Amino acid sequence: VDPRTSLFSSSELESGSKLRFLAVIVALLIIETEKSPAFWNDRAQETLKEALNTQVLNKNTAKNLILFLGDGMGVPTVTAARILKGQLNGQSGEEYQLEMDKFPFVSLSKTYNTDAQVPDSAGTATAYLCGVKANEGTVGVSAAAVRSQCNTTKGNEVTSILKWAKDAGKSVGIVTTTRINHATPSAAYAHSVDRDWYSDNEMPSEALQAGCKDIARQLFENIPNIDVIMGGGRKYMFPKNMSDVDYPGVAKYNGVRNDGRNLVQEWIDRMKDQGGHYVWNKQQLLSLNPKKTNYLLGLFGPVDLPYDLERNADSDPSLTQMVEVAIRVLQNNPNGFYLLVEGGRIDHGHHEGKAKQALYEAVEMDRAIGRAGFLTTTHDTLTVVTADHSHVFTFGGYTRRGNTIFGLAPMVSDVDQKPFTSILYGNGPGYKLVGGARENVSTVDFAENNYKAQSAVPLTSETHGGEDVAVFSKGPLAHLLHGVREQNFIPHVMAYAACIGQNRKHCVSGGTAALRPVFSSMAAVLTVTLLLC
Repeated sequence: VDPRTSLFSSSELESGSKLRFLAVIVALLIIETEKSPAFWNDRAQETLKEALNTQVLNKNTAKNLILFLGDGMGVPTVTAARILKGQLNGQSGEEYQLEMDKFPFVSLSKTYNTDAQVPDSAGTATAYLCGVKANEGTVGVSAAAVRSQCNTTKGNEVTSILKWAKDAGKSVGIVTTTRINHATPSAAYAHSVDRDWYSDNEMPSEALQAGCKDIARQLFENIPNIDVIMGGGRKYMFPKNMSDVDYPGVAKYNGVRNDGRNLVQEWIDRMKDQGGHYVWNKQQLLSLNPKKTNYLLGLFGPVDLPYDLERNADSDPSLTQMVEVAIRVLQNNPNGFYLLVEGGRIDHGHHEGKAKQALYEAVEMDRAIGRAGFLTTTHDTLTVVTADHSHVFTFGGYTRRGNTIFGLAPMVSDVDQKPFTSILYGNGPGYKLVGGARENVSTVDFAENNYKAQSAVPLTSETHGGEDVAVFSKGPLAHLLHGVREQNFIPHVMAYAACIGQNRKHCVSGGTAALRPVFSSMAAVLTVTLLLC
């Protein structure tokens, strides 16, 4: 068996892994079954029945809203993650279904920023959270604001669907695997002309003197009672040189705030009599009683959380675990909730050219999607899964069915006569020459967790991609997310489904989001008809 093209890896061949052997047998049986036309015809008929069922549209009012944002999770990443998750579950992978694949409605979102063809995560976050397209590098402000120019902030602030939900009496939460003041989560609560103003330490003195606030400070001041906050970013919350609770001897993780404020302690003091709990590790998080927790602040790392492949299972919570606790806490509110969940390190893995890290992050986010689905119901919960942008990540090379997603293509280049991995990047840090020629990947461990896949153009950090991204949706009025739409359309649909925000004229009692304008038009037509008669 050729380890480059089969389900076996060389190490597994040597160890004779029984589990992997059984997986291969099952895969071979599946492939044998697929030779029959009846298999495909029957499967298509079953899918047709499912499709016909989606014609009965869910027009309920959404009590709960959940947005899963896979940062950098373009369509190629979704497909590769599907194969990976299938292979991790003993299948060849291609036929597997991710949790997001099971959503009945899928559309495409155009991701460009107002000033960029290929976007960044800040301008896109403003679009899918605030409903307004914006310039790259800015969060929570319109395109009239100019990056890094503090004096363009005032008057150009835009609010997010998280605030709309909070104002409507719902509980709200943010869960991310990045620092909590990173681009994606910050657009939910902050108004900043520079996404990099994590704390006052990263801000120019002119901006501070002009009255602009750092993003960490805005997290606690703009919407002071966000019910659930979980992610990383501890060092931006503490005074300069204050030791980190988990890394007391590591200077780079010390607090960085120049204003001397301890934002975490301020939050604890404010929330201690309101059922608020601060946690910083997995044990503390899982020991909480969600029913007795009104507010939760969980900061599990000084900067971003570790990649899932590198996570300490004893002390670092997984995204799935954070999502479950978040939902159980938010469900205490009978009015429902809005929850933003970011699988933020998919993006980081790609930027570093580490496809294995990126894809395992995507698989973990899919597990979290499945857990959220278990804890809620499509009757009253609208769940949307999407990405902010793509990456110049791809996989190809005519690989055979069941080829490990991190494996080699079944042929060598007809130009330099060297093998190549199926996964490649258009640009990035994986570009490497040895003796003036492309590196021979058979001489390195390309299955290693931090292997940097080869790229066509050398860059320190791989770039985003500019193509449309998928939008998966299920639950009340999920069918409104259809076709090819601007990215800023997403929060408008979610708000409409939940009867929050600016567009609530359609809302009626009885649990349905009826389309009043349509009924009004019909009534007018009937009236005219009666008059003519």
